Amino acid sequence: MSQPDPFSTSPVLLGGDNRSGTTLLSIVLDSHLDLVAGPEIDFLEPPNLGPHILGAIDLLAVGDWRVTDTTKNTIDPFWYDGVHFVVQCRRFGLDFDDLRGLVRKIMVEVGNDIVSFIDRCRLVNEIGELRRARSGAQRWGLKLQRKITRIDDFARLWPRAHFVHIVRDGRDVAASHLKTVPDWGYRTVADAARGWLEVVSRPHRIAPPGRYLEVRYEDLVSSPRTALTMILDHLDLPWDEAVLRHAEYEHALFEQPHGHPAAEAAGKPLHQGRIGRHVQDLTPSQIVEFEEIAGSELARLGYLSVSSPSGDA
Repeated sequence: MSQPDPFSTSPVLLGGDNRSGTTLLSIVLDSHLDLVAGPEIDFLEPPNLGPHILGAIDLLAVGDWRVTDTTKNTIDPFWYDGVHFVVQCRRFGLDFDDLRGLVRKIMVEVGNDIVSFIDRCRLVNEIGELRRARSGAQRWGLKLQRKITRIDDFARLWPRAHFVHIVRDGRDVAASHLKTVPDWGYRTVADAARGWLEVVSRPHRIAPPGRYLEVRYEDLVSSPRTALTMILDHLDLPWDEAVLRHAEYEHALFEQPHGHPAAEAAGKPLHQGRIGRHVQDLTPSQIVEFEEIAGSELARLGYLSVSSPSGDA
């Protein structure tokens, strides 16, 4: 008897540049009765993913000094990818034994150390299905973050997946990186402009028809009912008032923030307080520099240019 296709599931895959509101969106959608949404799980590194995860779990379980801190600068570089994978799975509600069991199961089924793209996605699929089954939800979701640029690869693998790409004014993204996460974010405005441009310019051109939705962060926080109605319609999920009250519910991220820079903000009701932060946080010359590099996409997304108030780049 042939085995069922593991990718016949219907995940909700969320994408966006770092500091664009992906964590907030995942928490909001996680409030929906029929959807359990988790964080970004980095699974494209290292080469031997399975044994590396198992080793990281063992070190974390005994509190080994090499893996006990929360930042990239303080964790042993060799173990960082595995530790980050495990921490993100714990944020999604899996414990060490859950993850050990799934990794070993997939390694047996595929007959290797979980090396190929498809086998890595198979592990992620098992993680999502475990959480979906336990929660009683209809669908599970995870953040692809910047990997949304590979939407064509994910769409081919998961023919029933839906994608939601949250975009934010790139100048605000730049300001957030430079002011909030200078230790790992974009280091210069030019880097931010090029990085943001890479994430927002490609997915909408290569996405499968009917399975991709682009949503602006600014619309989510300023007109949440309208934006969330559009998102839930796209996902074929019924309206649930809980998505407007995400801060009132329990979420794994709040219980295990592990230093996540967006955990505190995501735990608050939706608000417009960070819209347009680049006006205060960037200099006029920095804003112009960003617009010179990424002005065409700013205009496409409806963000007015300082250098061209009409919105034309």
